[in-house]
Amino acid sequence: MEMIQEHPHASAYLAADDVVDHDHPLVRETADALWAAADGDPYAYAKAAFEFVRDTVAHSADSGDPRVTWRASDVLRTRTGICYAKAHALAALLRAQGIPTAFCYQLLADDDGSNAALHGLVALRPPGAAAGWARVDPRGNKPGVDAQFALDREQLAFPVRPELGELDYPGLYAAPHPAVLTALRGSADRPELWRNLPTGL
Repeated sequence: MEMIQEHPHASAYLAADDVVDHDHPLVRETADALWAAADGDPYAYAKAAFEFVRDTVAHSADSGDPRVTWRASDVLRTRTGICYAKAHALAALLRAQGIPTAFCYQLLADDDGSNAALHGLVALRPPGAAAGWARVDPRGNKPGVDAQFALDREQLAFPVRPELGELDYPGLYAAPHPAVLTALRGSADRPELWRNLPTGL
């Protein structure tokens, strides 16, 4: 799939805002610790940041946590969130160390093709990466889900099944999609969020 940048300039994919608040002290502290452990190597840092969010921030549907998080610093503080929230946290950590990061989405469904909903992940472009943008999914692994960090191939949580109407959206967004933020901000808890999940872009 050919991915399409929403903005032509990489600077758009480094910005901080109310959601991707990589200027927040907790985000900076976490990023600096991971950077030091990676000895300042951008690839090692990106992999470490991915694994940190994937493995230490619980997906709230897996853990049963009813809280809804959406701001990157809150995701890192509470260590919980759904796919969108975890993507926001990873984007903040990557951008904090100058790695352009975009938001991207899939449309996924149940095994019978019902209950289609958006799934959020990120694409990153480490310095010197010959392959350009690479999608990674920090959703969190569990039996049947084995997402890994790779720039030369994709190993996402959920490869799409076109026969069920699933698809990969090609857009590389500089900010989380408004439909995603509306669902997150407008839901008091995860059960309500499940009813509010976007069903397309």
